[in-house]
Amino acid sequence: MVQRKTLGTRIFTVFLYLLMALLALSCLYPIWYAFCLSFSDKTAANSGMVTFFPVGFTTVSYSEIMGDWKFFHSFWISILRSVLGTIVSLLVMITMGYALSKPKRLFKARNIIMWIVMFCMVFNSGVIPWYITMVNYRAIDTIWGLVLCGGLPVFNLLLVMNFFRNLPQNLEEAALVDGAGPWRILFSIVVPCSVPMLATIILFTSVGYWNEFFQGMVLSSSDAHYPLQTYIQQMVVNTQTNMLNPDELKLMSQLSNKSLDAAKIFIAMIPMLVVYPFLQKYFVTGIMLGAVKE
Repeated sequence: MVQRKTLGTRIFTVFLYLLMALLALSCLYPIWYAFCLSFSDKTAANSGMVTFFPVGFTTVSYSEIMGDWKFFHSFWISILRSVLGTIVSLLVMITMGYALSKPKRLFKARNIIMWIVMFCMVFNSGVIPWYITMVNYRAIDTIWGLVLCGGLPVFNLLLVMNFFRNLPQNLEEAALVDGAGPWRILFSIVVPCSVPMLATIILFTSVGYWNEFFQGMVLSSSDAHYPLQTYIQQMVVNTQTNMLNPDELKLMSQLSNKSLDAAKIFIAMIPMLVVYPFLQKYFVTGIMLGAVKE
């Protein structure tokens, strides 16, 4: 009986490993396929010949994307936007989430502010009122317009608030006895106890800023102020062949839209692929936002 149970456990373990390997490959293959497609020539890309390896190796897609200074400028704008936006959003969510996590007897306006926040999350005013507001704030063609337009992700705020609410109250009570004030408690006790959750929120927020392109398109009057995703989208959509010189026309004849799209996707995901390993060790713990720390 013991041997049968041991054999069954081993078989089940092997099955789990195979299942996890298949799931991992299903996640990695789209990235690898985009990489191979970006280095394949126009004929192979358009005919669907690319599967696991590049066919007709060429770098013409990357030459088209990275051939001018505007690409690197938009890349820098996206990096600056993601860094500043993540910092601003994190500070807003930490301070606001900590206040909203307190009971009503300590923060009487909590329910009113919470109702306003939930109302704004459920009901969207639309693009035009939002754009008029950004114009009135003089946020057009500025990095702060790209940062502040998404400065408070309400869903992430709710996650932060719920996590703070589940922290042991005796930690704050001990700090109050020692004479610590609210700001000291927040940044010396609550924030250090919330590192896994905050790392997960940082990942969500930075990815959101990096992948967003519509706000950059609306809040920028010229491509000199575009973030990376907006620049790549506009470059693909607004290509005008009648304004190209002979060398550029020759390049476009060798270029496949599929290869170009794959190249832009692969380039756009590189920064997040670099950042993720540093935050991955906190991700599993941070995603358990309802856990109570001892």
